[in-house]
Amino acid sequence: MEVNRPPHDCRRIRLCHYQKSRMLKATTSPPNALRPSRAYYRPAFSLSATTSSSSLTSNPKKSLIQELRRQLSSTIDDASQVLKNAPQKLLDAIVDSTFKFTHQALLPSESNFAPVDEIGGSIEILQIEGEIPKDFPEGVYIRNGSNPLFGALHSTVSVFGESSEIWVEGEGMLHALYFTKTGSASSWSVSYDNRYVQSETLKIEQDRQKPCFLPAIEGDSAAIIVAYILNYLRFGKVNKNITNTNVFEHAGRVYAVAESHQPQEICIQNLETGNTWDIGGEWDRPFTAHPKVAPGSGELVIFGSDAKKPFLVVGVVSDDGTKLKHKVDLKLNRSTLCHDIGVTLKYNIIIDIPLTIDIGRLTTGGQLIEFEKEGYARIGIMPRYGDAESVMWFDVEPFCMFHLINCFEEGDEVVVQGLRSADSVIPGPRLNKQEILPERSELKKDGKAMKQGINEKLFSRLFEWRLNLKTKTVSGEYLTGTECSLEFPMINNHYTGVRHSYGYAQIVDSLTRSASSSEKVLPKYGGFAKLCLEERENTETSAEDLIKMEIHRLSEDEFCSGASFVPRVGGSHEDDGWIISFVHNERTNTSQVHIIDTQKFEGAPVAKITLPQRVPYGFHGTFVHNNIHGHVNTRSEKKLDN
Repeated sequence: MEVNRPPHDCRRIRLCHYQKSRMLKATTSPPNALRPSRAYYRPAFSLSATTSSSSLTSNPKKSLIQELRRQLSSTIDDASQVLKNAPQKLLDAIVDSTFKFTHQALLPSESNFAPVDEIGGSIEILQIEGEIPKDFPEGVYIRNGSNPLFGALHSTVSVFGESSEIWVEGEGMLHALYFTKTGSASSWSVSYDNRYVQSETLKIEQDRQKPCFLPAIEGDSAAIIVAYILNYLRFGKVNKNITNTNVFEHAGRVYAVAESHQPQEICIQNLETGNTWDIGGEWDRPFTAHPKVAPGSGELVIFGSDAKKPFLVVGVVSDDGTKLKHKVDLKLNRSTLCHDIGVTLKYNIIIDIPLTIDIGRLTTGGQLIEFEKEGYARIGIMPRYGDAESVMWFDVEPFCMFHLINCFEEGDEVVVQGLRSADSVIPGPRLNKQEILPERSELKKDGKAMKQGINEKLFSRLFEWRLNLKTKTVSGEYLTGTECSLEFPMINNHYTGVRHSYGYAQIVDSLTRSASSSEKVLPKYGGFAKLCLEERENTETSAEDLIKMEIHRLSEDEFCSGASFVPRVGGSHEDDGWIISFVHNERTNTSQVHIIDTQKFEGAPVAKITLPQRVPYGFHGTFVHNNIHGHVNTRSEKKLDN
């Protein structure tokens, strides 16, 4: 379907103005994931969706559970029909009299997860330590993240029990740093701005000046079911459109996204929110937070996971963003919380892991989201414009993974690289520090951390699968060891879908001076790893053939979020550029942006840019080059002095 798209002009974006509410400034493979590095095995192989669930009908108890799950959906629909004409005020009164909202308290070591206010306009930055390189590109470094309305994430208590928002919820707020050259080629103007993504549900709660949506993901089953029904009846949605996970660019337009809803267009000049992008009305379902640009064609490969059938739908958007060229239901028999998708020159890579969303599980007292440790896992190789029957599935050992690093073709094989763990931090409680990594003081003479007594289930390592399309076999090995648990990977995006030599990731590290050894904490990141994929470590003590890894460790009490690779202007090779990231110092309560030269990765940042206010920890960031949108810094500015 063709879509007429007007020239990009932020002034044409229709905005709903609102009275800003004052915010409180108070202030997450199987259990044997760390196993021998290489394993070869021949999978149970098929060209269609797995049929393992068909055997359930032979078990009367399981058949009963299946029937209960089927009836739950019918019951919710029936309740909706009965109450659909109920006056809005009556439904509001039921919620107000039955449910009590409470703030979820943060620990002292979690102070930088607390939300902040919008600053109301961009502020010029004058406090810069070091120098921004002359060949750094002009553009905008922008990061998305959770910034809950009304001061905190919320829980509710009622006669139905308790339910809570999980740690990855919270309304999306964009934090942007603008880089513009002025005068001579070596002079930089830098400014900072932040703004909420103006989703429909955010506007509802801002207008009412209180939390309205009942938490419907984690808690007592009855409370979640009732929240599901009442949210739908009151607002036509089961959950809020939080739009807090990522920012991406396609065909000259920038979008904010979370995988529970379609993306929303963002005016990069002033962070104002535009329309929801449903690709001309052709995409009517959730949209991945990690779409991928296909190498060669420039098409955007997307997918949407849902709690109801069809569970997973894949789409291909034209390179100019005007039409949905392909859309297909992969006919999965479960809803898998698939967070990422891979692309190669010819294929889409589908990750089907046992982290599942199951409304029917609530009927037996279970949780909506659960990692099924005894469930199956598989990786699908799908031709770019294929259908469900064309997917070549490879069964692999069960694992959990949120982020791929890259995928590419090599001879008869498709290579899939991702950060694999044995369990999931979603929905997830807070973690004991011992579940993540040891104390910093436990170091070898070479400066590498010792992993004594570590709980392996949440430790995330780089793993590589090789899927042979000719022999229909799969092999796999860990590429990194137990020195660092890794998350939020990134590469030079020019190498997406093709063979590459380098990757980068944030290092899991939740230690702070304010955290005791027994205290449970939310996951934080204390540095960066450079993954040299073509180089192997020379070690006689390890049975694993591990890649070389360089470490950029942040200072004590500093933690990062939203890191992105920025290629050097005129750069000649893949690793020629910088890592840019938001960094917060919990001891001084100040936030900065660090720029790290990837050629001198273990050295000091080339620049540290101090920001005018605290920036909470968030999720994914990206760098939007200035040549996409022209001049980016158009708002009136206040000056931040040294």
